[in-house]
Amino acid sequence: MRTLILALGVLSVFLSSSLLAAPRARAETIAPADAKAHVGQTVTVEAAVSDVHTVRSGVTFIDIGGRYPDNTFTAVIFAGDVAKFPNASALDGKTVAISGPVQLYQGRPEIILKSADQLKAK
Repeated sequence: MRTLILALGVLSVFLSSSLLAAPRARAETIAPADAKAHVGQTVTVEAAVSDVHTVRSGVTFIDIGGRYPDNTFTAVIFAGDVAKFPNASALDGKTVAISGPVQLYQGRPEIILKSADQLKAK
């Protein structure tokens, strides 16, 4: 009987904590031109890739809304994370969804890609 009461107590604690857990909010989908207005917010930027290039340091840039330096938005993959995105160069010209917190670098909006689930080809 004691075991049954203990098991029911554990089950009730588990159910109440999982039912009270807040659901994960979905990131708002925005156009690249709107990213600057969402600095500090986690969003999804959806658009066609204008250019993908990797610089000598190993950093990969995914330009959207034009080619650098005339692009509207950039997704950045640092050299240490490049292996997580083995097909990044194949995204040129494809529509993608890039999710994460928007930040500014030299006044331009960007999202730093650290995990593969932040980048989806459409």
